[in-house]
Amino acid sequence: MDVSLKRFVPASLLLLTAWLLMAGSLQWQELVVGAAAAMTVSYLSLARLRFLDDLLPGLALPWHVANYLVVFLRALIASNIDMARRVLSPSLPIYPSIVEVQTRLRSPLGRLLLANSITLTPGTLTVEVTEDRLRVHWIDARGAEDLAATTRIIAERFETALGRFVR
Repeated sequence: MDVSLKRFVPASLLLLTAWLLMAGSLQWQELVVGAAAAMTVSYLSLARLRFLDDLLPGLALPWHVANYLVVFLRALIASNIDMARRVLSPSLPIYPSIVEVQTRLRSPLGRLLLANSITLTPGTLTVEVTEDRLRVHWIDARGAEDLAATTRIIAERFETALGRFVR
């Protein structure tokens, strides 16, 4: 597939989706104007859309993105409940520390999405990304000396879902 088309199609679909969500309507006029605007902006931005090259193309891409969003929302809800418990019960011990997490994701986009997923989940904050490692401030780092265990607890669920649609 031509690199321009590989960037143009996902960018146009993402922009059209954003347009339709903001418009709140599926009338044909909104679809036509939204599609025209999305394709124009995508075409004019092709040179700046190199990060889209890291997406794994395929018809299942929207399904994999939706699956990742479900995984992220579940982790977000669970971690919010955990943090609420810790705030409401100050007697619960915390063991904050900076730990390392290893990733199999190779692309800058994949690592960025993983780091942001970890950071957006309460109780964890990505402080540095280098090569295949992320340094994460974690509020409950008991037993975090083991890299594999820490990776499994903090990053594996995100990494598995992300790995289906990004390198």
